[in-house]
Amino acid sequence: MTNNSSKKSKILIIGVTGSLGFDLAKASVGASHPTFGLVRDSAFSDSNKSEKLQFLSNAGVTLLKGSLQDEDSLIEAIKKVDVVICSIPSQHVLDQKLLIQAIKLAGCIKRFIPSEFGLDPDKSQVADLDYSFYSKKAEIRRLIEAEHIPYTYICCNFFMRFLLPSLVQPGLKSPPRDKVTIYGDGTIKGVFVKESDVAAFTVCTVDDPRSLNKALYLRPPGNVYSMNELMEIWETKIGKELQKTCITEQELLEKIKAMCRNPIPGLHGDGFHIFCFCKGGSDILRHRVLKWS
Repeated sequence: MTNNSSKKSKILIIGVTGSLGFDLAKASVGASHPTFGLVRDSAFSDSNKSEKLQFLSNAGVTLLKGSLQDEDSLIEAIKKVDVVICSIPSQHVLDQKLLIQAIKLAGCIKRFIPSEFGLDPDKSQVADLDYSFYSKKAEIRRLIEAEHIPYTYICCNFFMRFLLPSLVQPGLKSPPRDKVTIYGDGTIKGVFVKESDVAAFTVCTVDDPRSLNKALYLRPPGNVYSMNELMEIWETKIGKELQKTCITEQELLEKIKAMCRNPIPGLHGDGFHIFCFCKGGSDILRHRVLKWS
């Protein structure tokens, strides 16, 4: 790290062995922030995770043992830093409740970035079939605000690696070459971002007063595409026109309701497709938008 690190906020990242958390740690060190990672003791004996931890340690990240279920370890780690960034998986988002309590007790954090990194939970729902996916994130927001903890919410829309490899086709791992399903009329645009870019933008916010107590929406102009545009790009690349079937929002909603009665893999994926490509959920950009050069 350079000498400028003494002027930078000290950052604690929770979830450094995950895909986004790993990128956040690398971005933090790369931006000369003194960087700490809270790591469960079991991670050191996991071969995949231990390799990541060794890389981060070599890069300059200070690894601290602790967990979201251990308040004492949380407070001890929090007192070493100025900023806390949490990047745990969405299904565990309510595990941040004890973290919020620890931040309040420590009393030294000038900014908390909770685990969101998707659509804005205050503006999003998936036809009431999302298993409280967004309401849980909104619950965490309300708790942060009630405790008067300084925050920044990162709304980055969709990670590229989840949707683009299949061109938004549930169950596929690569783009289709014969036929494709289009949601809605194919004209509503979605925003797709790389996790490394999300990490870089997130780290940029920690010392920027413009993003304090606001939601930051990431919408790189070159990353905004409709399904029709994605299909046109793919068809040009393979030199072939695909057979297209359009599914309306109502048709897809009925399909998901049937899945609720007889659950199968991919349910959540279809729900998100309804919201993004039928309702334009990924294109909500008018609430406290911050632009970054």
